[in-house]
Amino acid sequence: MASSSGSTTTAPRRVLHPGSVGMLIGGALLIIGSITPWVSTPLGNISGMAGPGLWVLCAGTVAMAGALLPYRRVALLHALVPAVAAGGLVLWQLARFAHLSATTDSWGKMLPGIGLVIVAGGAALLLRATHRLRSTA
Repeated sequence: MASSSGSTTTAPRRVLHPGSVGMLIGGALLIIGSITPWVSTPLGNISGMAGPGLWVLCAGTVAMAGALLPYRRVALLHALVPAVAAGGLVLWQLARFAHLSATTDSWGKMLPGIGLVIVAGGAALLLRATHRLRSTA
């Protein structure tokens, strides 16, 4: 029998990477923002789940899962894809606000809700985490 007295120690693999904190916070913001009101009107608020909120909820879950992956390239994709998807949905919603306000001549009646602002902030944090992951790799 061979003895395993050889000193081949390997460094333990770190689970958290430089973008983990930003990805966790950004993913949490996407999840919170997806269930809060996206549209504020004089007649009431419209929840994000009435529109693309479910997509943003899934993107937030993907971002939070990527924060706990030890593989940096995979984590980079887990930050970039949800950030682009959520940011694109926010821009689409803002363009839709402008279009509907222009066609109905009701400027200032339909405003972005707090959920839309939270999702935009989460997408910005995920983009920052993506930049941080790329620059430290």
